[in-house]
Amino acid sequence: MAESFADLGRVQAIRQLFEGTGYEPFGEPLWLTAGQQECIVNASGLMLEGIDFDLVYFPLPHLGRKSVLKVTGELYAVMAQPESLTVQLGVSAKLDFPQVQELWSGIVSAAKEYGYKSLSLDLQPSKNGLTIALAATGRHNASVTAARPKAQSKDLICVSGPLGAAYLGLQALQREKGKFEKGGPNKEALERYKMLVAAYLKPELGPVDLTASYGYFVTHGLADALLRLQRDSGFGVKVYADKIPFEGGSFDLGKELNIDPVSAAMNGGEDYHLLFVVPLAQFEKFRKDFQTFDIIGHLAQPEVGAVLVTPEGVELPLKAQGW
Repeated sequence: MAESFADLGRVQAIRQLFEGTGYEPFGEPLWLTAGQQECIVNASGLMLEGIDFDLVYFPLPHLGRKSVLKVTGELYAVMAQPESLTVQLGVSAKLDFPQVQELWSGIVSAAKEYGYKSLSLDLQPSKNGLTIALAATGRHNASVTAARPKAQSKDLICVSGPLGAAYLGLQALQREKGKFEKGGPNKEALERYKMLVAAYLKPELGPVDLTASYGYFVTHGLADALLRLQRDSGFGVKVYADKIPFEGGSFDLGKELNIDPVSAAMNGGEDYHLLFVVPLAQFEKFRKDFQTFDIIGHLAQPEVGAVLVTPEGVELPLKAQGW
């Protein structure tokens, strides 16, 4: 079997990548039409080598899977079910066809896992490393939007998993990469913090069936998501440092790297978790039915702003890159 794009050609390469996947490489587009009781939702994402990932330590199947989660999480945040996924790969000369097959296997596996009915692919050459661009479409019943409760002060802010873990895992990988370039990494260090490394390389995202007034996909740090919530809701936002969930090993690794895990959670990014706002009146039901979620704070009066409350009671204004 040919292993170079020069031998295969773009069209044949795409055909081979789709073999055995259950998806059609050049099928008719999936036309999504929304009925009176449905809404169509779109999400897009872009991942650039050297900016969003490093192929030195990122297994290609994991990278493919994570790229799909990047857009799927945006659909889940607004309670939409995935329908179609379009992928465009900019492939540099250093990648041969078998490596692209590895990347594609992760994309296909995730597309099946999250229920995408249609998957399409285009390949283009790239002079500046691997580029992964995705566009996802989903739908949800209009009754979901209609049922969303009106936000009120004291409504609960909750997250679906530990924060800061992915950023700390990334820092561990970069540290060991530096050691590798100088003579050899410490594999025991990565094994000791394997849960943190896994949070970066292979994040998990589960479906959520709840009615929330607001939902966000936390990929650029908790502070960024909270500032968006403040902007969109018009309310103030209070979160408590001692309520933020952390993965085991976060504080040990943070001490080694001289990184405060709370800062990693607030501004590190790459966590791939969901943040929702639910009514205070649903506290008991929420605590019983959604035990994997952690309540980290609440909405407040607008004049409060967006603040992080320390264990000592000090309120620190939130800051995030891009704001």
